[in-house]
Amino acid sequence: MSVRTFAATVAGISYFITIPFLILVLIGNTHINPVLDDIFFFKLDVSHIIPISVENSNLLNSVARSLGLHDFYQVGVWSYCEGYNDEGVTFCSPPKSFFWFNPVEVLVGELLAGAKIALPSEVVTILTLLRIGSQVMYAFFMSGIVLNFVLLLATPLVLRTRWFSLFTSLVGGVAGIVLTVAAIIATVISVAAKIALTAQDQLNIQCDIGAKMFAFMWIAALSTDFAFLLHAAMGCCCAPEKRNGSRIGSPSASTMQEKHDSYTLPNFIRRRKGMS
Repeated sequence: MSVRTFAATVAGISYFITIPFLILVLIGNTHINPVLDDIFFFKLDVSHIIPISVENSNLLNSVARSLGLHDFYQVGVWSYCEGYNDEGVTFCSPPKSFFWFNPVEVLVGELLAGAKIALPSEVVTILTLLRIGSQVMYAFFMSGIVLNFVLLLATPLVLRTRWFSLFTSLVGGVAGIVLTVAAIIATVISVAAKIALTAQDQLNIQCDIGAKMFAFMWIAALSTDFAFLLHAAMGCCCAPEKRNGSRIGSPSASTMQEKHDSYTLPNFIRRRKGMS
């Protein structure tokens, strides 16, 4: 196996690996399922939202639950799920394109039956940034899985010429960028939510980052980046295989010699012409 064939094979395997991981990222936290329930970006635990330091905190937490507040809320690409610690996930919102999780709307809506409240300008700004980031992340994840599927099918073409490698590397570069940016946005949103919500002394909110979701999306992003580097290298070096000193698809040296001999006069005819 030549170096070029080996590199193309490894790149194809890398793109193949990304597909199931990206599928898990996209379908995680969309339905009540033992496997999908553990795939989320971050999980808010509000079961003890009233701190113990507050008088009658247990009673107030029980009242909040009776009013409709769930114990936890976890966020995915398409939707969010909610449930109770002793029951597990009890509801997942319908999957929605360009979904973003608005914690204020969800929590206030469940506690106050959809009542509207005036939010400080700082909160509105944060929610706007959260909405834009979540929608960009959604678009990039969707674009990334489509591009990687196309690249998986196009990988065998890089064995023909360097031009195919360069074109494939350009598409692979775009796929690597969108998936890496999507993974960065998801990481920033999750870490920022954990820092911001757990820093509030007035509220006892716990925030857990989904390890499985982070592992899946970063494996997909880094595998795509690695495959892009291989295709870029094949476009700059590692010329296509040669057979008998010629590239695949071009006439071989033996074939050229046979054609030359077929057009050369036999020796005895040339001698007769010389005698005459």
